[in-house]
Amino acid sequence: MSDSCSGNCSSCNSDCEDRTQESLAIPANSDSNIKKVIAVVSGKGGVGKSTVTSLLASSMAKMGKKVGILDADITGPSIPRAFGVSECREASEDGIVPAVSEGGISIMSINLLLDDESAPVLWRGPILAGAVKQFWTDVVWGDLDYLFVDMPPGTGDVPLTVFQSLPIDGVIIVATPQELVSMIVAKAVNMANMMHVPVLGLVENYSYYECPDCGKRVSIFGESKLDDLADQHGLPILARLPINPTVSGKMDAGKVEEASADALAEAAKKLAAM
Repeated sequence: MSDSCSGNCSSCNSDCEDRTQESLAIPANSDSNIKKVIAVVSGKGGVGKSTVTSLLASSMAKMGKKVGILDADITGPSIPRAFGVSECREASEDGIVPAVSEGGISIMSINLLLDDESAPVLWRGPILAGAVKQFWTDVVWGDLDYLFVDMPPGTGDVPLTVFQSLPIDGVIIVATPQELVSMIVAKAVNMANMMHVPVLGLVENYSYYECPDCGKRVSIFGESKLDDLADQHGLPILARLPINPTVSGKMDAGKVEEASADALAEAAKKLAAM
């Protein structure tokens, strides 16, 4: 790879030995025109990837961007519930039409194809990966400025499929303050580097709790290691998110688009400027 290489083979016409992704990339639905695809990842579960994805997408939509969310967490989907969409989607000759939230965000998730959203998806890795591919090839996304991919945790079949098969323009890595997460973040960064996908920045969730009475900030999960992580990997910090019961309440109620997250609104502006 040359010094000038961005690592994004999908937007490069150069013929070099590092073009490992191109042969595995698959075309989107013929009625889809997507300008940028951004994956939200982490090396472990429970750090708030779906929350970050939902709030970033909502912030982008409020900026006037056309936005979609591909819920790639097949066994643990939460995006439809957060946006209050539940109507089962059906396929037509053109493909599957995604659900649309009140704020105009296009959404596709396995829960929108199930009669019962609480039914477990008991599929092995290759079938899970195949479903994610179909969310790219069979869904009529239309014209989008940004498609956010809410990834499952870890570095297994589905993340590998997304990195290889979709033209990912960059990833956002979600972390929490615990020391253990430093190792997990390193795994996610290293996977992105191995797949030649740029890391756009870090978001720290559960960064602190602010007392509603006195305004004091308490680091419930310990002091942040985010600055050290950012320096270690040479990455920008996009946002630090507090523990906010109002946001979680809005997600539970299917009203995440009504939630306020100033830090992620600023992160959305940074992403739009990239």
